[in-house]
Order: sequence, then C-alpha cells, then structure tokens
Amino acid sequence: MPTLILVRHGRSTANTEGLLAGRTPGVALDERGTTQAAALPGRLAGLPISEVVTSPLQRCEETVRPLLDARPGLRAHTDERIGECDYGDWSGRKLAELKDEPLMEVVQAHPTAAAFPGGESMREMQHRAAEAVREWNARVERDHGADAVYLMCSHGDVIKSLVADALGLHLDLFQRISVEPCSITAIRYTRLRPFLVRLGDTGDFASLAPREESPGGDAPVGGGAGAP
Repeated sequence: MPTLILVRHGRSTANTEGLLAGRTPGVALDERGTTQAAALPGRLAGLPISEVVTSPLQRCEETVRPLLDARPGLRAHTDERIGECDYGDWSGRKLAELKDEPLMEVVQAHPTAAAFPGGESMREMQHRAAEAVREWNARVERDHGADAVYLMCSHGDVIKSLVADALGLHLDLFQRISVEPCSITAIRYTRLRPFLVRLGDTGDFASLAPREESPGGDAPVGGGAGAP
C-alpha cells in the first residue's frame, strides 16, 4: 500500500495572532508561512509524489501552491474530510480566552468526550479523516501502484489524530503528539499495519531550544504556531 506524506500548513496569520482559526475563511499564511511553503519543493525533491490532496482552507492551498508550481504534472484534489476540525462557536476566538473554558480541560485530558459547541466532536474529526486516508490509499494504489507516494496537506489536530490512528493509539492520548507548521509526517501503509516513519519533521531544531516562557503541559489546540 502507498506511503502518505502529511504536511501541516505553513504558519498562518491566526497562529501568530493566537487565534483558533478553525474553518474561518480568509486565514492566510503569514510571512514565515509563505517562506516555509516556498521551501517545501526542495524538501520533497527526492520523492516521486503521485497525487496531492488538500484541505479546502486557504492556508493549505497556499502551502501546496509552490510544490504544484514546481511540478506542473501534479494537480491538487480537494477533500473536505481532511479539513480543519469544526470548532463551532470557538472558531476565531483567542486561545488565551479559551484556556479558562471548562471544555478545554476535557479537550486536553479526555478528547474522545470533547464536542465543540456548534461544531463537531474530536471523534468525528478523526473518523472522517481516517476514512479519507483509507479511500485515498486504495485509489492511489489502484492508479499508481503499491509503492506509490502521495501527499495530503491538512491541519494540526487532524494530522495528530491520523498519527494516533496509525499507531493504534487511543484518541485520548493524541495530545501527546506534536506537529509544527509545515512539518512533514510520513506513514507507510501495509496490508497488516501502518509504519510511522517520520513525525513532525521540519528540518529545524529551533523549537527544541529553551524558551523565555515555558509552554506548560497543555497541548496547543489547533496545533500551535511552532518555533518563535
């Protein structure tokens, strides 16, 4: 079965403003995110990518555009099932404000019980994304062979949930996974089991350096802004 390259979108204006963007339209890459996207073709130069699938949101489309420009034979397929989690009434709000919401504790400690007011549950998010991957695995293998490589550009929580699915990890533990903006995660699927062969690879270790303010023990909902 194919190898899936999961790319989180580059850093966005919402990331730098501390907003939980969700499905809010018009959220673009910021200057750093644009630079990250421009570097993506070089980072992936050695891979024979057969298909590109992207979330319908602007920040994902902008992330894959340089790759598509560098490979004229590729075109992007849009799949809403790998779109951002529907955070409902939380969408567009400051993460600093949401920190004190009682639901945030559930999101951190027991995400299988977390359903966003006016939006979807984290279980629903993982289910639709995993179903999309399984369908694309079959389609890519049919059209390009069992050793094919394809790419999906999606969002932090979605990618973390797909990694958890590949590892057989309960969704309640998925907040232990971290994927920074424009990071690359690779999952090689086989008939019996998936293999996680890359996780959150940015090629940059700056985010591991000590920070003036400790990030604390909570996972950044939506994926966070990455290294400063």
